[in-house]
Amino acid sequence: MKDKMAEHFREIIIDLGEDPNREGLLDTPKRAAKAMSYLCQGYALSLEDVVSGALFASDTDEMVIVRDIELYSLCEHHLLPFIGKAHVAYMPTGKVLGLSKVARIVDLFARRLQIQEDLTKQIANAVHSITQAAGVAVVIEAKHMCMMMRGVEKQNSVMTTSVMLGAFRESANSRQEFLQLIRRK
Repeated sequence: MKDKMAEHFREIIIDLGEDPNREGLLDTPKRAAKAMSYLCQGYALSLEDVVSGALFASDTDEMVIVRDIELYSLCEHHLLPFIGKAHVAYMPTGKVLGLSKVARIVDLFARRLQIQEDLTKQIANAVHSITQAAGVAVVIEAKHMCMMMRGVEKQNSVMTTSVMLGAFRESANSRQEFLQLIRRK
C-alpha cells in the first residue's frame, strides 16, 4: 500500500511542476507515504484494541476529567492539519477507564481524515460506549491550517466544539462544573 501511495505522491510532485528525480525530492514520495500512513493510523485500530480491557471497578460516581490532551488531525476537506487539545470528562457508574486510554481514544479518532465536529462526537460516543458512564463531555479547541495557510488566512482563529451526553446534557450544574474546571490553568 505504501508503494502505491508513494507513486501517487510522485505524480503529485510532477503535477506541481517539480522534478521528482531532483536530489532533494528523490525519497520524498516514500517519506510522504510513510508520514501519511502514520498520520492516519487510526484506521488500523479499533476502540477495543485501544482500550484493551483497561476498565476497572470503582465506586466513584464523581466527574473524571482529562484535560489538555494534545491532538493532531487532518482536515478531510484539504488534507491539512488541525492541531489543538481535547478535554474529556465522564461520570463513572461502577467502572473507570485507565487514564492513558482516554488520550488513546482521542488519538484513535484524530488519526483519521476528519472534521472537528465529528471528531468531538466520535470521542464522546466512544467513551460512553466503553464506560457506560452517566454522562460524557468533550470539548475540543483547535487551529486549522486549512484556514491559516490558505483561504481567509486567519492566524489566530480557534475553533471550539463540544458534545455533552447524559448527565452533562441534562444537568446545567454538571455542564457548568465541567466547563469551569477545564478553564483552570
